[in-house]
Amino acid sequence: MAAILVTGGAGYVGSHACKALAAAGFQPVVFDNLSTGHRWAVRWGPLERGELSDIEALRRVMRRYRVEAVLHFAAVSNVGESMKEPALYFRNNVGGTLNLLEAMTDCGVGRLVLSSTCASYGLPEALPIDESHPQRPINPYGETKLAIERMLHWWERVHDLRWLALRYFNAAGADPEGEIGEAHSPETHLIPLAMQAALGLRPHIDVFGSDYPTPDGTAVRDYIHVSDLAEAHRAGLDHLLRGGASLACNLGTGHGHSVAQVLRSIEAISGRPLPIRHAPRRAGDPPQLVAEPHLAQEVFGWQPRQSDLATIVSTAWSWHAALAETEGAAPSSRYRLQRHLIRGAASY
Repeated sequence: MAAILVTGGAGYVGSHACKALAAAGFQPVVFDNLSTGHRWAVRWGPLERGELSDIEALRRVMRRYRVEAVLHFAAVSNVGESMKEPALYFRNNVGGTLNLLEAMTDCGVGRLVLSSTCASYGLPEALPIDESHPQRPINPYGETKLAIERMLHWWERVHDLRWLALRYFNAAGADPEGEIGEAHSPETHLIPLAMQAALGLRPHIDVFGSDYPTPDGTAVRDYIHVSDLAEAHRAGLDHLLRGGASLACNLGTGHGHSVAQVLRSIEAISGRPLPIRHAPRRAGDPPQLVAEPHLAQEVFGWQPRQSDLATIVSTAWSWHAALAETEGAAPSSRYRLQRHLIRGAASY
């Protein structure tokens, strides 16, 4: 069984990727400091707790498990925070990836799939956004991911690394079997925030901007189910292990949904009204972000299968409703922990 190192594998997308790897016959080895990830999300392989700043720990784990490739999710990823603390983002994301690449070179590990982002494009010049679109980030988070992509290019030139940079759009939804899901503290993503408002865990959901040049005035985004993202990482890994060429590609659906559409879907599926508070636009938020996703399909056969809005919302609702079960329903320790996290996030 081939061992795959999954940095950040205790996080939202990383944990779903571990499940996809295990289903495909790989052994995911999670390397995570648990600063934002969760021990309960590591269910399909061992957890090695450590920091990307500790290059010796990275080497030790790679050698112990005879790692054949790396899926790299570990990063700080809050756009707003990156505008306030750029040093944190460059130190962690770029510096941490440099350590990872050095450890991979030292240990003879020559394949890497990077969790990248559409934030590397900046404000869209045309829609949908394809991979030839100029990369002009407008925040430090996007800048760090672009810097990492450039590092991968040069690591291939010098060290023969084969890599994929998967630039995904808005990750959403939860594991359809209910084993794992989204839990950030504090939470910043639209769908879980709206779920919390529907469940009475926060007083309202803020809608930032209702005067965009879109059909209903609210911002439009390309939402991709987290399980589809996980499968893309698995398919991309297979591509590299078969000797496929390095490339950067988008992960999205090619279709956008507005904030208002998402909130209406949540109300319909949950059967609960949402308390909505309208607020001004946030600086730097473009009216629309929609991917052109066909390159991933052409190169390694991936296409989203669970990313219709109803499936995204229904799987997310099942997960978040379970988190809000009453104590009398005897929830598992995982749900008790999650309820604590959500209530903490709702109070900030």
